[in-house]
Order: sequence, then structure tokens, then C-alpha cells
Amino acid sequence: MEARMLGKLDKRGRLKLPRIDPPIRSPQERITDFREVSLEYEAGAAIQEASRCIECKHPRCEKACPLHNAIRDWLILTAEGRFLEAAALSHATSNMPEICGRICPQDRLCERACILGVKQQPVAIGAIERFINDYAFRAWGGIPIPLTAPPTGNRVAIVGAGPAGLACAEELRKMGHTVTIFESHPRPGGLLRYGIPSFKLEKWVVQRRIDSLQRLGIEFRCQVRVGHDLSLQDLFEQGFHAVFLATGAQKPKRPNLPGMELGGIHDALPFLIRNNLDGEEVTAGAARDDLRGRNVAVLGGGDTAMDCVRTAVRLGAPKVVCIYRRDEENMPGSRQEIKRAQEEGVEFLFLAMPVRFLGDAAGQVTTVECLKLTLGEPDACGRRSPLPIEGSHFEVEASVVILAFGFEADPTVDTEGQPKVTPWGTYGVDERQMTSWPGVFAGGDGVRGADLLVTALKDGRDAARAIDRHLRGGDRRSA
Repeated sequence: MEARMLGKLDKRGRLKLPRIDPPIRSPQERITDFREVSLEYEAGAAIQEASRCIECKHPRCEKACPLHNAIRDWLILTAEGRFLEAAALSHATSNMPEICGRICPQDRLCERACILGVKQQPVAIGAIERFINDYAFRAWGGIPIPLTAPPTGNRVAIVGAGPAGLACAEELRKMGHTVTIFESHPRPGGLLRYGIPSFKLEKWVVQRRIDSLQRLGIEFRCQVRVGHDLSLQDLFEQGFHAVFLATGAQKPKRPNLPGMELGGIHDALPFLIRNNLDGEEVTAGAARDDLRGRNVAVLGGGDTAMDCVRTAVRLGAPKVVCIYRRDEENMPGSRQEIKRAQEEGVEFLFLAMPVRFLGDAAGQVTTVECLKLTLGEPDACGRRSPLPIEGSHFEVEASVVILAFGFEADPTVDTEGQPKVTPWGTYGVDERQMTSWPGVFAGGDGVRGADLLVTALKDGRDAARAIDRHLRGGDRRSA
């Protein structure tokens, strides 16, 4: 249906339009490589899908988005075929709309809140966000470089080149401040580069964004560990006027189970890093795991677990099992990612938990002993707690076990316990996102614990405004 015809439809007519999802590669094809699974809309399909928006007066989708993106307005522009204006509007509130469109859990945020979802499928907000920005980047010849304010003479050090750090850096640079990002890894991007598999987010997409930030004038110093190679005090002595800590949450949660010392048991993040980097980024002499002929068990039910099971399939494992202690309805991971894993042949064992690992004479894991569970009454958060069923032990054969129980913050702490951390191991901050060390701010997963890309972007943007006020003398309160 042409755009001019779609534009004439009233609300009732729009409600009759079927949802059009973007094309997706078949499971048989996509498990043979690490290229992105979801493909881009054609322009006509994007127009028709955006036309399903009924233009709510008070859009629930925007309220559900942590960045409060102007979703309704850029859907309207998309429905009118004004893709460049829609992309520009999406950039007004987000530093990475093309990446959010790919990996944000829209089914838990904006699309879940879409009013259409009450009786039918919600608008495909994320896929449209990806389309308008990739379309615009092609038309613009890359990501446009925003205007910057006159130089302020202030220098800000950012620790961590993940989403929170990158967003904060871009906003501060636009305000006229000089920004340097210190990153412990060889290249910037944080989990976007090192943790998110390429079948969800190809690395060239991340590098395109990094390149735009370098053209904006942001300096990157990689393979520098603040807290080890440099102290926070060193940064101030080098002439930085403020510091933003965006160190993330990458310390794995590990169960205390018998047999944890066996070979073949891996933490999720190192497994993902070594197996999802593009060829030119893999450390010299390293190679992806060869899982042909090896059964794999992944423990956990979040998005990281889904990344691990889908990676294991691509590495040739003949059988991949995900073991999770609740049922499918209560899995914390994205519904779409769970569906994709099922399509790719991953088996799920719900209402089960590991109790010990068994191995062979060579000290290699061979078996995960599990216990069946049942769901009891809801806990204080409303989730039904899993309860063990006595005498229900069973075994799962696996020569590779991947622990995907989540991550904790691992904060950089300088001398005399500064900046202070909470009992949960995260940075303690006030309403300005300032830590107990005056001039040192923090945000993202290092403050929240492991969370989402979009909340990290929000923290980075909010911290930039707070740092700007601090540097300009607009916030003279002591820490």
C-alpha cells in the first residue's frame, strides 16, 4: 500500500493493518555463521508498519523507554516517508539509536507498552528505529558530526568505553569540554564489542559509532587500567577537572557447587569474548572454540545465557541445553531471543537447577547433576520462588558447561577506600551521580548492577549534564 493511501487511513483503518516484521534469515542458514540474523526493512514495509501507530496523545511507549525517545513523532515521520527527519529526531534523545534498534529488549519496554498490544501485535518500534538510522547513514555518507560549543578549557576523563562512557563523552564534547576515554581493552566499545555476539550486533556497526566519536574530537586511550596503571588521583594531577566512572559490571556470579574445579566449566563473558570477535580482533594465536562432537550445557535464563547457547550452536555443538530454575514464562531474557534459540535447535530444561558437576579421570566435566523444582508462592517482588522436589535428581551429559548467572560490578577503588561502594559492590552516588569523591561521577552498570544498554545511555547523558554544571560552577554543593 502506497504512503499516500496509508496516510488517509483513520484510526480504525490502521488497526486493521497487519504487523510486518523485518525479514529474518532462516535458522538453517544463520547457524552457519556469525552475521546478523535480523535484516533491514524495505522502505515500503517500514512505511506500512509505522502507519500502524495510532498516534496516541500520551504515548505509553515513550514513557516506557528509559530515554523517553520521541517514538510517536518519528513513527509519524516514517509513515510519511520522511526517513531523514525521523532519524534526526531519534538522535535528539539517543546516542546510539541504530544500536538500540538492534539489541534493546523492546518486548520488555516500548513495544510492551504499545497500546496496540492490548488486542493485537504492537508496532515494531525497534526494527523501524534501526531502519530509519541505517537508511539515513547511507544517505548522509556516515553518522553526522554534531556541532560543538566553544571550548570551555575543562578536561574530563572517562573510565570505560562502553555505552555509558561513550554517551557521556559525546554529550560533554558537544558542550565544549575536552574528553579522554580510558579503556582497559584493546579497542573501545565495552560489551557492545566484546560481549554482544555479532549475530545480534555486527562489529562494524559499533566501529562506525566509535569512528564518529573520534571525528568529534574524543580521544581514546586503550589498554590502560585505571585503578592499576593509573590512579584516580593521577588523573586529577594530569590536569583533568572531573572523572566519570563507567566501568560496567563484568565480574561473574559463580555458584559454590561441588566439581567447580573441573576442566570444561567456563564463565559466560570470557566464552563470548573469545568466540564472538571478528577475525581481525582475535588475539594472535587464539581461535574460536571447536565444539563439534561436544554437548554443551548453559546454566541461566537471561540474555547472556541466550547469547551463549546460540554461540555454542554456531561453534558446532551437536546438542546445546539451557538449564533454568524457573519456567519459560518467568525467564528474564528477551522473548525474541528465547524464540530465536528454540528455532536454532537449543533445548530447554525448565524448573531445574544444578547441584554438582561430575568429571572423568582426566579432571574434565562430563555430567551436570540437577534437581527438579516447582514454583512456590510469589516472593516480595512478585516472582514465584523455585522450590526443590525431594528425590528428583537427574543427570545431563555435557563436556562443556557455561555459567551464565549474571554479573556484578567490580569498581575501581583508590586509596583509603574512595570512592565508596555500596554493600552490593556498586559505586555509591548521590542524585547528581557524584560519588563520595568530589568531582568523580559514576553511572551505568557500575552503579545499577548489570542492566540494559538504554539505561546505560541514560546514565551517561544525565551524568554529562551534572558534570557540566559542576565544571561551570552551577553546583557548588560539597560531596
